[in-house]
Parts: sequence; C-alpha cells; structure tokens
Amino acid sequence: MHQFEHILNWKLKPGSHLFPGKEGGTCINEAAIVAAGFSYRPICHVEEMPLCFSRPICRLAMALNDQASDAERQRLLPFVTRLACADSAKIERERGTYIAARATTRVDFDRGLEILEGALAIGRKADPLGIEEVHGRMVSAQQSSPASIPTRIKSWLNTLVLQD
Repeated sequence: MHQFEHILNWKLKPGSHLFPGKEGGTCINEAAIVAAGFSYRPICHVEEMPLCFSRPICRLAMALNDQASDAERQRLLPFVTRLACADSAKIERERGTYIAARATTRVDFDRGLEILEGALAIGRKADPLGIEEVHGRMVSAQQSSPASIPTRIKSWLNTLVLQD
C-alpha cells in the first residue's frame, strides 16, 4: 500500500469536492472516477457515479471514507482502481445483501475494509489498470485548475466570491 500512496501522491478526504487539490483532496469515489479515465467531477451521491461502478460497493466505500480518521482513510487508496466493477443486477443485489448482512450497525474501519474486500470478491472484477496509467490520470486531475471546471460551477464560484 505504501508504494501505491507514493506513486499517486493522492490524499483522500471526507465529503465531496469541487476539484482536487494539489495533493488529491477528494473522496474515494471522486478519485476512482479519475482513475477509471473519466473527467473529474464532484460526487455527492453514489447514483452520480458512472454506470460501470458498483453501487453497493461505492456506497460502502463512501461510508468508510467519510467515517474514517485521516490516517484510516488513506488505507482506502488501493481500492480506488477496484470500484469500476459493476455487474448484472443479480450480482449487484448479492453484493448489497452481503454488505447489509455484515454491516447491520456502524462497523469499525478494519471490519469495514474486510466487508469491502468480501463484496469485491463477488462477481466481476474491475479491469486491471497499469500504475503508470492511473498515475497519469491522477496527476492530470491534480494539475487541473478552477479554470477547467465546467461553466456552471465557475459561475457558482463567482457568485460566492462576489457575495464576500
């Protein structure tokens, strides 16, 4: 895992973010869409993820991300490239049932990682990605400036600045 962190130099944070900071500064699902080759966008709800992402798995990853301490959260980095694994409706239901049966109450972070691993073992696996390819995508997102944010978000940001 330490090699993965060093290569990506990405820092996972709780909640949704308009754009990644110089050290990443996104939640796990936002990092995952970049790693999978999609344009960066803030993710507030799992339903905003591209269709190739497993909803039950991304929902669990988001909960772990948002409930974790800063140190724990970085342990989610190896999962960033594994979330784009959506399968048939039957498999997605199996994953959801698997997670629900094991996380009936709020679980500690280590138990949550075990459940995430187990859910990822069900059905299709994410397409393997070369670390160089993922690194390039993450660096590109890190270097993006607010100027590359879609017009409606830029307009919203300008409104906030003008109110101050």
